Amino acid sequence: MLTFEQKQAIIESFPELTRKDISLKRVNYHYEESLYDKTVVVQHLHPNGNAFVYVAGIPGYDADDRGLVNVREASEVELREVIADSIKALSEEEDEDQPVEQKWMNADGEELVLMEELGAWNLYHGLNLEDSFGDYVEAVAYLKEEKFKRAEGGGASE
Repeated sequence: MLTFEQKQAIIESFPELTRKDISLKRVNYHYEESLYDKTVVVQHLHPNGNAFVYVAGIPGYDADDRGLVNVREASEVELREVIADSIKALSEEEDEDQPVEQKWMNADGEELVLMEELGAWNLYHGLNLEDSFGDYVEAVAYLKEEKFKRAEGGGASE
């Protein structure tokens, strides 16, 4: 586990973050250029090494109900990656005009299209709706279970 000082040095290597000391010797790091109301990237970095990074809406992270992921046990590479992902997410405008659409193929050449529509992940065979899922992870798990693989050049990525 990285020490408080090591985590602090890694976080402070991101020049776009601003340090703000808070109670109980904890430190927050803000991204003041955020396009959203949310500016805290690193929350409650504590001398015991505990800290949280804001990752709400970023695929691949298991965020809590506040949109935070704990980085107490993160390696240097993992910590740098999650912070970079958070800053990127806070600096990009949401593009609601471009729905996610991915093509998936199986060994028999059958094609399914996975599309994000109105908060759901819908799976189409041609024009027919095959199934609908509550989130991307659930949809991909189903596709992999059914032996489908993401087609090369298979549409917009998430």
